[in-house]
Amino acid sequence: MRITRTRALLLAAFTVWPFFYMILFMGFVVSSIFLMGGGRNNEPPFFMAALFAAHLFTMLDVFALLAIYIVHLFKTDAVAQDKKALWAVVLFMGNMIAMPVYWYLYMWKPLQLKEAAST
Repeated sequence: MRITRTRALLLAAFTVWPFFYMILFMGFVVSSIFLMGGGRNNEPPFFMAALFAAHLFTMLDVFALLAIYIVHLFKTDAVAQDKKALWAVVLFMGNMIAMPVYWYLYMWKPLQLKEAAST
């Protein structure tokens, strides 16, 4: 799997999105508790549909990222063979925290070293 600088940065953006979405979601929930009206209208407001769409996108993003990272893990030589099973479990169980760490250690750092060696 060939990783370019542009692909790595795009992957980083998708990797940090679930963390930022979690913060935004919690802020939305807390603010909606304080700002909700008396419930006179039975129709869900527009922002609930937008929240549902963002939530669906984030779940699909995490599933796609998990697949990308697992495929990269088993196709790369950057990770030692005896650590691949451990990394697979860590990525699966702690994905929102483990994915940025894996991205930095095994995608970004080798890319930087390769670019430094070629100049």
